Amino acid sequence: MKRIILILSTFIFFIFISSAQTPGVLLMDANRLVNIKKNIQQQDAPTLQLVTALRKQADDLLKMKPVSVIDKAFTPTSGDKHDYMSQAPYFWYDSSKPNGLPYMRKDGVRNPEINKITDHRNLSELDNACRMLSLAWYLTGDEKYAAKASALLQYWFLNDATKMNPNLNFAQAIPGITNGRGIGIIETISLTGIADAVNLLKGSKSLSDKDNKSIHEWYAQYLNWMLTSKNGNEEHAAKNNHGTWFYAQSIDFALFTGNTAKAKELVEESKKRIDSQIDAAGKMQLELARTNGLGYSTFNLQAWFRVATLAQHTGINLWQYVNPQGASIRTALDWLLPFALGQKTWTYQQIGEYNKSNLYPLLSQAFVVYKDANYATLAGQVQPDKDVVGALLYANNF
Repeated sequence: MKRIILILSTFIFFIFISSAQTPGVLLMDANRLVNIKKNIQQQDAPTLQLVTALRKQADDLLKMKPVSVIDKAFTPTSGDKHDYMSQAPYFWYDSSKPNGLPYMRKDGVRNPEINKITDHRNLSELDNACRMLSLAWYLTGDEKYAAKASALLQYWFLNDATKMNPNLNFAQAIPGITNGRGIGIIETISLTGIADAVNLLKGSKSLSDKDNKSIHEWYAQYLNWMLTSKNGNEEHAAKNNHGTWFYAQSIDFALFTGNTAKAKELVEESKKRIDSQIDAAGKMQLELARTNGLGYSTFNLQAWFRVATLAQHTGINLWQYVNPQGASIRTALDWLLPFALGQKTWTYQQIGEYNKSNLYPLLSQAFVVYKDANYATLAGQVQPDKDVVGALLYANNF
């Protein structure tokens, strides 16, 4: 009897693998995901090994407690815990001032005091969990993963008692100076990953059409806040990585909510940032001016890779766009790589530890985009260990 059940389960699994449609993801590579499914169907051993590891991690997430903005022990000045809240990471108590106020800036030195407010950490955990669970569902068809992801999404976005209001009025506050800043919008990068997870779950029984629609409506409201609010306008105008990440988010949310015209408008507008940020050599001077210039240069490139990926959905090729200085996204990557990989001595500031594995997805994607095998070779040198999702999404064997 057990053998019959196993055979039937395997048969149903392969029917699921064969019949699933190409997912409508925005940042993940949809064709790659389809190819992974084909590898599973063909019993490709390395792929099956990765999927087994993915299932193990996803199984652990089935025990995860739902997270919400109401978990925090603090309340924003609005009096509403449903408003997202955080504190600026590089500002510290000033012992030379009464009550330590206003806080003083120490660029690149994170104040552990920020961890007392849990909204940012919770949103990041939600992103990681939903992407892993949705990927596990998409690749295996096991509904328990979709059910857990759906429950987590409902708790953050939809349930009246726990949902987040679609604004960031109180993000990255500075004690003694402001209750919230446009700079805080960088903390919702996780929403881009969550959007892909929602799209990946389309077709599951657990995420109803009603809930799916409601999440899209939430994103539309948040995008409207980004494009019309004071804080949103400040971040939109930011000249450094904050401006780049604003475009990465706003373009993603516009595409996610079906506003392709706005997404295309924002992509065209973002070219001006490539013009101003990347010089002829490929240096991003505004990032090099920071105390962690290597880290911030990489961080800004991560944003540009996302913008270029999203731009493809609007029919615009930012990968090949060349600015008036004769530079491109690739120019910036190629300038940075020898320093990031330790082949050349870094002569700017980098007071914090640099994580070379952050280059892995960039190099893997650069290999696909630019058809240069050297990027694949370098990607293999910095690939992080035990990163199952990264291996599935970026490794060059699919």
